[in-house]
Amino acid sequence: MKYLKPYIRKFAMESVLAPLFKMLEAFFDLLVPMVVARIIDKGIPSGDGGYILGQCLILVGMAVLGLLCSFTAQYFAARAAVGTAAGLRRDLYARVNGMSCSVLDTVGTSTLITRLTSDINLVQNGVNMFLRLFLRSPFIVVGAVVMALRIDSSVGLVFIAGVAVLSGIVGTVMMKTAPMYRNIQGGLDSVTRDARENLTGVRVVRAFGREEAEKDAFSRDNTALFKAQNLAGRVSALMNPLTYAVVNLCIIAILYMGAGKVDAGVMASGSVVALVNYMSQILVELVKLANLIVLISRAWAGLGRVSQVMDIDITVPMTPAGPAREGEAVSFEDVSVNYGGADNSLEGITFTVRRGETVGVIGSTGSGKTTLVNLIPRLYDASGGTVRLFGRDVTSIPTEELRRTVAVVPQKSQLFRGTVRSNLRWGREDAGDEEMWQALRDAQAEEFVLQKGEGLDAPVEQGGRNLSGGQRQRLTIARALLAGAKVLILDDASSALDYATDLKLRRALAKLKDTTVFLVSQRTGSLRDADRILVLDDGKLVGQGKHETLLETCPVYRQIHESQYRRGEDENKS
Repeated sequence: MKYLKPYIRKFAMESVLAPLFKMLEAFFDLLVPMVVARIIDKGIPSGDGGYILGQCLILVGMAVLGLLCSFTAQYFAARAAVGTAAGLRRDLYARVNGMSCSVLDTVGTSTLITRLTSDINLVQNGVNMFLRLFLRSPFIVVGAVVMALRIDSSVGLVFIAGVAVLSGIVGTVMMKTAPMYRNIQGGLDSVTRDARENLTGVRVVRAFGREEAEKDAFSRDNTALFKAQNLAGRVSALMNPLTYAVVNLCIIAILYMGAGKVDAGVMASGSVVALVNYMSQILVELVKLANLIVLISRAWAGLGRVSQVMDIDITVPMTPAGPAREGEAVSFEDVSVNYGGADNSLEGITFTVRRGETVGVIGSTGSGKTTLVNLIPRLYDASGGTVRLFGRDVTSIPTEELRRTVAVVPQKSQLFRGTVRSNLRWGREDAGDEEMWQALRDAQAEEFVLQKGEGLDAPVEQGGRNLSGGQRQRLTIARALLAGAKVLILDDASSALDYATDLKLRRALAKLKDTTVFLVSQRTGSLRDADRILVLDDGKLVGQGKHETLLETCPVYRQIHESQYRRGEDENKS
């Protein structure tokens, strides 16, 4: 609730006016049976057409005023609800953007998508309906009972008994269904996750012929969600027949007692009609209130799930800055990493890289290459040891400064819907066209951008779907080069490039002055010109040095090299 309060206060006027106008509408509704009773008791027996017409005009006037009040209430309620949902979604999105990679891995993408969409939509609907009905329905129920007691106190007791029984039915049904609807939202997470994984991994699913298995998995989660929703719907469906049965019994009692009083001359027939109308109003409002409680229960569950994400501590721990060391660009001192208490992904890593060096990182799949380079920009934190950047512990460097200092090209090229220009400006927003073209030339991307005709304004679809894998990689490299960072990390960023383009790219990177470059690759040929190569095996640093030295001294590196090239073959001829 604490996350709603700022917006409720922001829309305080709308939050007050909406229920006030709804109560004014309800007031007119309560007057309608009394006007109808006057028509029946006075106008019809006397045959006074003018009186009947006047009362009908009063009914029309109250209907028009009630309609205007309803429209006004809906307007203010919608403003408050939509504004609250928009602000809450904006805050949640900002929260997600501030999360570290480790937190995102723990929470899960599908969960966050559900929170940002379905859960906040539930909160919006809950706020809207709360402002419109939460005061109106009790006001109608209490008002109808009061009006019935004014007409006849003994018949009014039927109203009190009926409202008590109806409230018991509604309350019992709500107690049963509220936890069910909370579970339904959890099931929706599973369905969303399955759908997202299948849409993003459709090529892999088809390549391995896993369509039927994925259909079965989705069907299981979808069936579980269907059963949960069906059960909640069945329990909720009990409310209508039970409430209608109680109300009809009350109406029978009213007619029975009223008929006797009319025969005795104690009560007018119009009053009996008014009492029946008031009982019908109570039925309608209690059903509305019951549905409102269901909606509020789901909204409350959605708000709780949003609050869970908002309550996650995303503060990046900072350590006091120690003395800086001159000359070194990156150093690892006995660094270890584990994810979620599992076995170490890296263990005892120690090395030092000087400014301007080009460092290759190689190893078999799962050896920890990506984990190692992710520690430099602090996408993840080391579990033990110290990572230093230009002599400073990375945990003492503010995140903004760290992102300006280190540019990363990840394994999976990620482009955004827009143009080549808009994607490049992720590297630096104020970059000029000439700087962009230079970055494209260095990344070997200038040729294919020129071929598209629109140049920098060539369209890029979401994820770069309209580009090949190599083109996506070269654009992401150009984006990183444009940032002008002191440390550039290419995490297997040239895997989709042919050898000739890869060689041109490495030669362009070698010309960068005062830039420390980390090249992560599976190909020894891509690293042979590096000033130093780090060889990882099962999370341990098993060798470091130049290409020729490692061929002689490091069995792991030699094995990787010989698996790619026949013994004695010059890889440059490949």
